[in-house]
Amino acid sequence: MRPLHLALAVLVAAVWGVNFVVIDVGLDHFPPLLFSALRFLAAAVPAVFLVGRPQVRWRWIAAVGLVLGVGKFGLLFMGMHLGMPAGLSSLVLQVQAVFTALLATAVLGERLGRTRLLGMGTALAGIAVAAVDEGTSGPLLGFALIVVAAAMWGVSNVITRKAAPPDALNFMVWVSTVPVLPLLLLSLLFEGPQADAEALRGLDWSGAGAILFVAWVSTVLGFGAWGFLLRTYDASAVAPFSLLVPVFGMSSAALVLGEGVSPLRWGAALLLVSGVGVTVLGGRRRAARASTPPPAPPVARSLPLADASASRTPSTASRPSPPR
Repeated sequence: MRPLHLALAVLVAAVWGVNFVVIDVGLDHFPPLLFSALRFLAAAVPAVFLVGRPQVRWRWIAAVGLVLGVGKFGLLFMGMHLGMPAGLSSLVLQVQAVFTALLATAVLGERLGRTRLLGMGTALAGIAVAAVDEGTSGPLLGFALIVVAAAMWGVSNVITRKAAPPDALNFMVWVSTVPVLPLLLLSLLFEGPQADAEALRGLDWSGAGAILFVAWVSTVLGFGAWGFLLRTYDASAVAPFSLLVPVFGMSSAALVLGEGVSPLRWGAALLLVSGVGVTVLGGRRRAARASTPPPAPPVARSLPLADASASRTPSTASRPSPPR
């Protein structure tokens, strides 16, 4: 990977990690469901008029929009609103790789293999350690909502694989148009029109900046850069950089928000990041082996060397959709 592209991959991971701190700031200004709705509204407009027409069927856009937008981000924002720390949220959310692998096995017929099973078991052990730590120092309901949000992310990943969008940025922008109205309706129903109106009347530069960061920087620019990297390099070279997200998330939360990191939380981080890494990389190696055709049959001795070399063709590994 070229140094400039290497720096870009690290930058995207840093943006996605810091994004959890920005979400925490935004939740000080807005109710969680309203904040999530405003985030998708800002991500969709005006970008939807610039990226061209959708390149996949509307049913896929609607499905991912509801599962990812309403399910994953709605639950994530609610969990953090209930007191789940930003740094720990960035860590626990990475268990989506385990849910993705399990769902891909059940729905897409993918095989797990011993390496991925080992990685999933390690990641789940990290979640258990984090749950023990959170049970002694924070709200278990918020922790549970983040885990369910990770499961929703896994569902959206499998749907995205089925959709196979050729342009990740185009797909993400159109997906962002779907959850706006459902989230607004849920906000009016559960958070109340008075709370929503007060939040909008009190909008200041800090609140507006939080909306613009999570919408434009994290979503539009982040996924656009990630999609560019996946189109330029093999997924096995790009995917491991997503493991830096909780590193930046926990570090920025400690520096900006003053969140402490207990020994148990460090242990959970080590287990979960290691487990997710083994799960992701184990799946990439299996996919690469599956896409490689069997070797050409032996060539008769009387065949000229030039003809023998011409009978073999190189294989090309397919690239999956970018992670969410």
